[in-house]
Amino acid sequence: MGLDDWKERAPYAIHKPDEHFEARYEGSCHCGKVTFQLSRDKPLASKYCHCTTCQTLHGAPFQWAAIFHKEDINFTNGHHDLVWYDSSEKTTKHKLPCKVTCGFCRSPIMDEGRNMILLFPSLIKFNGNVEDRKKFEPEYVIHPRTRWGPKLTVPAASRCHMFYGSRVVDINDGKPKWTGLNDQSELIEDNEPDEHVHKRKRQNGESKE
Repeated sequence: MGLDDWKERAPYAIHKPDEHFEARYEGSCHCGKVTFQLSRDKPLASKYCHCTTCQTLHGAPFQWAAIFHKEDINFTNGHHDLVWYDSSEKTTKHKLPCKVTCGFCRSPIMDEGRNMILLFPSLIKFNGNVEDRKKFEPEYVIHPRTRWGPKLTVPAASRCHMFYGSRVVDINDGKPKWTGLNDQSELIEDNEPDEHVHKRKRQNGESKE
């Protein structure tokens, strides 16, 4: 497999006219050198991730990501100038899963997984269409309560907050909040007492208190 084979595979392969790729949305990085289209009307799922890696790499309290199939995106400019970062090994090799950014302005474009991409909706040009933007926001759901808050019995693709135990701001929006990965960790109730948060951080080695 050659070093440039990635250019011929989704999500980087350019869609040909006969593939009937219907652009539903357009987006770009901050400098505009990287532009892309999306064909799906709404993401498969969307999540807010509060893990410390996302906080550091995005320079923000959390990451807002929308999940798409790799074939749902079509780069119209600049995809040869994208750069990668594997946060687990701290390398810039194209090793999945990895972070994908513009090589010029360094805007985060997406996280590329083995089967899907997590695209950042803040790059999409909604042109003031509030209804389109809402399609990318995690949805409000209500489920029976447990000692930590709502009990979820929905598929892993549900819209939610992840790694909320590492949060730096409280977001009391009624959406499901997981201490780690969704459906694989405990749920946290809105306004959960601080001692529970600190206890989990100590258990996860995230706090020296």
